[in-house]
Amino acid sequence: MGSLSFEKDFEPSVITPRGLAGLIVNGDFGEMMRLKISSTPTTPRKNLNLSVTEPGKNDGPTLDCTLMNYIDTLTQRINYHIGYPVNICYEHYANLAPLLQFHLNNCGDPFLQNTVDFHSKDFEVAVLNWFADLWEIERDQYWGYVTNGGTEGNLHGILVGRELFSDGILYASKDSHYSVAKAAMMYRMDFENINASINGEMDYSDLKSKLLQNKGKPAIINVTIGSTFKGAIDDLDVILQTLEDCGYTQDQFYIHCDAALNGLIIPFIKNMITFKKPIGSVTISGHKFLGCPMPCGVQITRKSYINNLSRRVEYIASVDATISGSRNGLTPIFLWYSLSAKGQIGFQKDVKRCLDNAIYLKDRLQKAGISVMLNELSIIVVLERPRDHEFVRRWQLSCVRDMAHVIVMPGITRETLDGFITDLLQQRKKWYQDGRISAPCVASDIGAQNCACSYHKIDYIIA
Repeated sequence: MGSLSFEKDFEPSVITPRGLAGLIVNGDFGEMMRLKISSTPTTPRKNLNLSVTEPGKNDGPTLDCTLMNYIDTLTQRINYHIGYPVNICYEHYANLAPLLQFHLNNCGDPFLQNTVDFHSKDFEVAVLNWFADLWEIERDQYWGYVTNGGTEGNLHGILVGRELFSDGILYASKDSHYSVAKAAMMYRMDFENINASINGEMDYSDLKSKLLQNKGKPAIINVTIGSTFKGAIDDLDVILQTLEDCGYTQDQFYIHCDAALNGLIIPFIKNMITFKKPIGSVTISGHKFLGCPMPCGVQITRKSYINNLSRRVEYIASVDATISGSRNGLTPIFLWYSLSAKGQIGFQKDVKRCLDNAIYLKDRLQKAGISVMLNELSIIVVLERPRDHEFVRRWQLSCVRDMAHVIVMPGITRETLDGFITDLLQQRKKWYQDGRISAPCVASDIGAQNCACSYHKIDYIIA
């Protein structure tokens, strides 16, 4: 695929924290020293209560000491970061660290050169071409850019739809990312919030009902390829068929695919993200499954659509159709480096390992009598919410209502999962007094078949 190839097989291990033996001095990076990770869960970091002081007037720790303590705190917490979709398993920061001495700004259109040399648009275009090949659109038929994250990708994709259909109505599942509703608010769009099924997938009957109610106005549909909390995938083919059944022709709808996390998982299992279907745009987050020390993403749309957004900006001698204008020139290089080093074979191995580890976690929790749910093709394991806030903070879990989830990213090993399970089982004995207190019913959140409460336990065990 393109010029990017597999070079190295990444096998994650428990990450050894690093502290700085020396900080950047006169452009020279100090050696990184290895520290041992604690065998017991570490304490969540506290607010440092910092302030900015004038040089020579600081009576507290030195700048270097403050930074070193901060780095040591973060490195001790790496293996307890299991509740949010960030891949922290990468080893290339040392090779790319010298780039920090340069200000790289990819302002404007990535396909047009700047009047200055301090940009990385050539790296950016290489990354975009890789994703264009992945999502099956010819290189002369697409336009895109490296964003500051998935939210910007959603804002841009929906904006493209709004510019095509100024009177269009935005449709999105209630389980879609919150940035979709934010886009509707920012762009003053009519918004239809579609019901979601118990697993987090769009309710297609509700979509059909609302499409028919609004017949006569174009539809701008956000398709979620991996919902934020449950990892559910909206079925693009069913949505396209629903549009056809409701009498919408291809010139009456626009589809944006939010594939923030799953956009680099699904193509290596079952390719359902393709521009061969009548979709308008796709976005992913680069810091999630791929991994990058800075938030970033990729947004790709059809080239024929982008003229509605493009504006000539004489000051930068370029055309700009992006949301942010000035854009981080470092992130395209990080993405390019990661894609080149890992390659498709590396992604396939990462995807298989993460899916296997997610099933492993689900099975172990289920055998322990804990309410748990795992969607097909998902690495998000949803479980009953722990009763102790300190436990939630220790493992940095995300919680909604009576649910929590673990996102089994490439850097999360079975050793980490085993540590989490052991800690959870020990704490549950205290919370539920060795079974004398019943665990809550979460059937309304994850389905009766996944609930292990006293009422549903028999069916749960049989399932």
